[in-house]
Amino acid sequence: MSSSQDPYQPGPTGSLPQQLPPPPEQPAPFGPAGGTGAEWAGPSKLPGELRGERPRPRSRRRLWIILGSIGAVLLLVVLGVVILVNVVGGAASQAKGLADDFTKKVIAGDTSAAYDDYLDPALQEQLSKEAFMSGVRSLGMDGSCRPAYNDVKVATDNGMKSAEVAGQIACTGKNVDLAYRFEGKDRLLMTSIKLRPAS
Repeated sequence: MSSSQDPYQPGPTGSLPQQLPPPPEQPAPFGPAGGTGAEWAGPSKLPGELRGERPRPRSRRRLWIILGSIGAVLLLVVLGVVILVNVVGGAASQAKGLADDFTKKVIAGDTSAAYDDYLDPALQEQLSKEAFMSGVRSLGMDGSCRPAYNDVKVATDNGMKSAEVAGQIACTGKNVDLAYRFEGKDRLLMTSIKLRPAS
């Protein structure tokens, strides 16, 4: 008879029974030989994580928001300083320019134009043009005179600008001290003047 036999059925007499393959070996425990210990289970996985996948990097959005905020604040501070320097520097430069133009007219003997163009009407009421021209002539300034400004202060209060300029006019054989004050909203005009021989 040549019927196929079930592999687990004993065969004809004299033949060896077929055997199942041996079960796979289990890894040895970590504990001492023969003792109970935790079995090796591989790296722990988060729920939903597939084998062989790397964990996703943590989001750095919060860090970028903080760094961006700090950068924005620093940028505003720098812009504020630049604007302040330009405004103050611009006002100081304007005041020095007015003082220089006025002084050059006075040195050149163009005192009438200096009086009309630079003195505030309130100062003109206190100081007549004749008195002003006479005072400047008494200083004896000539073409050798050169102004130098060593102190320029500017300020703004409720839209009213003010500037104080002090220095000296150096002439051959003598020096003249000067001190001017300018005030105004749109245009600065001289509200105070001192020109006198240096002591």
